[in-house]
Amino acid sequence: MAVTEDETWAIIASERRDLADAMARFTPEQWATPSLCEGWTVRVVAGHLTMPFEMSLPKAMIGVIRHGGNFDKFADVTSRRLAEQTTDALVHQIRDNADNHFKPPGGGAGAPLTDAVVHGLDMKVPLGLPTERPADHVNAVLDYLMTRAATRGFVKKGRVDGLHFVTTDTGWAYGEGPEVSGPGWALALALTGRPAGLEPLIGDGVAAFRRRVTA
Repeated sequence: MAVTEDETWAIIASERRDLADAMARFTPEQWATPSLCEGWTVRVVAGHLTMPFEMSLPKAMIGVIRHGGNFDKFADVTSRRLAEQTTDALVHQIRDNADNHFKPPGGGAGAPLTDAVVHGLDMKVPLGLPTERPADHVNAVLDYLMTRAATRGFVKKGRVDGLHFVTTDTGWAYGEGPEVSGPGWALALALTGRPAGLEPLIGDGVAAFRRRVTA
């Protein structure tokens, strides 16, 4: 059953607090570890997560314009700058803003939810930390990733077409066609373009799905 927007914000707050608790225990070596986001360390991912708390939407739009309308370039430059904060500042930014309700235009609450869960995994997977999340949290992310809104920044158009996705741990399923199954956290990573999420997946639809993710 789909969660309400209020329930989604409660999940986001829980995920941010959980991530802040994990970050507070990172060693200097862990902060410097390459994340699943290509070219970003764990620290830069943390900096990226503080972006919505650091600037208003108008300021962000001006920043994108100054980078030639390229949001990815703007996000890269800004995330690296914010990553220069102290470790304690990064942790407190995420914890203290757990209940922040910023959402990008047209993205709904599903966008910050996906950021919180997937970017948390971007840090935790390469660090060998536990990847399991509450089933309702993972399912809420997966439900969002199957929407049209998610194609604006998370899932390339056509990536899920004609495939049947099934989690082996959270009781979630979507679509019809050759099956792609695995842990919910791995599906969330693969759907958002992280090849690291492909390894645990099985089913007769995996080959086609892998080509789409790695294209």
